[in-house]
Amino acid sequence: MTVLDLRECVLSWESASPEETERMGEALGGLLQPGDVVALFGELGSGKTVLVRGIAAGLGCARSDVHSPSFTLINEYVGRREGRDATGGGGDLPARAAQAGRRMAHVDLYRIRSEDELPGIGWDEVLHSRYVVAVEWAERALRWLPPDHLRVPLETRDGNRRRLRAQATGPRSAQLALGWVDAAGLEAQAS
Repeated sequence: MTVLDLRECVLSWESASPEETERMGEALGGLLQPGDVVALFGELGSGKTVLVRGIAAGLGCARSDVHSPSFTLINEYVGRREGRDATGGGGDLPARAAQAGRRMAHVDLYRIRSEDELPGIGWDEVLHSRYVVAVEWAERALRWLPPDHLRVPLETRDGNRRRLRAQATGPRSAQLALGWVDAAGLEAQAS
C-alpha cells in the first residue's frame, strides 16, 4: 500500500475576487489553533493582507482592525469576547463564540533587511506563545519558521484573480491544508 505524504504535494485553487480570497481566509481561520503558523508568500498586491483579514475574521477578530503592519512589523488582534459576529455579516454565532478571545499575531517582514533582525522584533515571543501567527513575506524568515507550518503562496493572475497554494510542512499543517479545502468548499488541484 502506498501512503501519500501531503508534504510531497501542493494543493492549489483560484480566487476570482478579493472578497473570495477573504472568505477563503475566514475558512482557514476557523481551523487555526494557538501555535499554528501560516507563512504567506507573494509579490506586492498578491492578496496576502486580504487573506490575513479573512483569517482574523475566522478567529473572531474584527475585519476592520486588520491592516498591513509594514511599519510596526507585528500587529496583534484579539477575537471579540461578546460572542457577537465579528465578520460584519451573518455568520455562525456559536462558531464565532468558540473563537472569541483567540489571539492572532500578524507579522509583516517586508521592511526587514536580513533574517538576523528577527530576534529584535520579538519573533521568538510571538512564535512560542499562545498566538495564531500569520507571516507575510515569509521568504525573509525561512530558517526561523517552525518545522511544521502551512505555506501559502499567492500569485496574481489577470485582474482580481489570484492563485492560492497550500503546502504542508508537517502533520499539523497537512491537517490544516485538507481541512481548509473542506471548510471552504473548494475543489483543489494537487500538483
